[in-house]
Amino acid sequence: MSAARGDAAARPDPLLVACALRIEQAALRSAGRGDHALLRTGMGPRAAERSVGRALERPGMERAAVLATGFCAGLVPGMHPGDLVVAEETRDPHGVVACTGTALLAEALARAAPGRTVHTGALTGSDHVVRGQERAQLRATGAIAVDMESAATLWAATRSDRRSPPGGRPVAAVRVIVDAPEHELVRIGTVRGGISAFRVLRAVLPAFYDWHRSSLLPRR
Repeated sequence: MSAARGDAAARPDPLLVACALRIEQAALRSAGRGDHALLRTGMGPRAAERSVGRALERPGMERAAVLATGFCAGLVPGMHPGDLVVAEETRDPHGVVACTGTALLAEALARAAPGRTVHTGALTGSDHVVRGQERAQLRATGAIAVDMESAATLWAATRSDRRSPPGGRPVAAVRVIVDAPEHELVRIGTVRGGISAFRVLRAVLPAFYDWHRSSLLPRR
């Protein structure tokens, strides 16, 4: 084996962290540089699917783990802004994508953001901001939270699995609640006013690394 091939074999598979909004990107960047690629996809499922698909076509990204993150709306009464959601699966019109290492990721988030409640369950996708009665309708399907990009991001990631290892690339979604049944957001600009979700998102990047490291172990 040549030195170049040996270096490539020893190099860990990359981590792609995808978010939609500039404010989400700012929170993750303010956490400091780390061993990940940060992608801002733009808002909405079409933009997310397109951006993630292109990112995974780049050289060296064939085996990348993909984690979708940012803000979301909680669907379950008793949720609060700043709570965390770890998807067990994502859902949208394309179908259902099962997530990798949910329990470990939830534990890592609890360590990274002590005092914050971590919810696990189904994360559903939407192509618009969900309000009022529609929130209750989505909750009736068994989903605990909704956002516009996570399901599309993970769908694009799993659709690109032709070049990834047997069993598929690791995928996950972590969202911070900014909008909940008893705390409905009037406008996204409220986030810029100092809501705690920004600080929580900034704090949890180390948990993403813990999840990524654990996802590499069975494949070595």
